Amino acid sequence: MANEMKIAVVEPDPDRAREIIDALKEDGWQDVVVLGDVIGLARKLAALNPDLVLIDLANPSRDALEQISAASDAQSRPVAMFVDRSDDEMTQAAVAAGLSAYVVGELQTERIRPVLKTAIARFQMMSQMRLELQAAKQALVDRKTVDRAKGMLMRARGISEEEAYALLRKTAMSQNRKVIDVAQALLTAADLLS
Repeated sequence: MANEMKIAVVEPDPDRAREIIDALKEDGWQDVVVLGDVIGLARKLAALNPDLVLIDLANPSRDALEQISAASDAQSRPVAMFVDRSDDEMTQAAVAAGLSAYVVGELQTERIRPVLKTAIARFQMMSQMRLELQAAKQALVDRKTVDRAKGMLMRARGISEEEAYALLRKTAMSQNRKVIDVAQALLTAADLLS
């Protein structure tokens, strides 16, 4: 399944690019496109819409790293970068940029497959964590909305918190809606009336 992915390889050296393509194809990755430079990378990657990006740069600057990360849309797809040398600042920038794999040392063709598999796995893990974080944030927002609606009902009707929640829940069930939707509608109506 992973071998069916479309891979964009960013490699300025044509000979290195051929080695990378050969190694990828030998490992069963058939849909490989090489981009020879980073100029217009965002536009090129948007047109290609690859599933994975592999970048091989000798010594990128921090600015180049950030540009490449933004262009490759590291939050939307796995991005593996090979660099010949790095320092602590570049490593931190790579992590902050969201790269799925940042490998220091000359790219060796036998390392491509395990690095790409690791990049894919890490990307999937990070994507799952982002989804869970987003869901947790939304649950907190929803909880606050329901609490505000309960508070409004408690004040308006002189009922307890449990009774206010039961009223929201009963209304939601009778209207085949979610409690959060009923709570939001109540708050919106109260805002309109005040």
